[in-house]
Amino acid sequence: MVINRIGPVSAAKISGTLYAVIGLVLGALVSVAAMFGGMGSGSGAMGAVFGIGAVILLPLLYGCLGFVATLIAAWLYNVLANMVGGVELDVT
Repeated sequence: MVINRIGPVSAAKISGTLYAVIGLVLGALVSVAAMFGGMGSGSGAMGAVFGIGAVILLPLLYGCLGFVATLIAAWLYNVLANMVGGVELDVT
């Protein structure tokens, strides 16, 4: 079995969603770090604002960048697969 073409939008939707979930996990970790870091300096409110921003902003950024990067990668794969052939898979 040879993969000659990958649906760019289909692959990008899956990848964008996966990266958004990863961004949510990383945003939660940054949020926790900001909360604990802010407690030591006495400006806990700033740490809370930064932490909430990380939980909202990181998933959006990771998801959008993952979507665009995968869209470009799938398009490039399709162009190159037409030139040199696709990836061979042995499915049992």
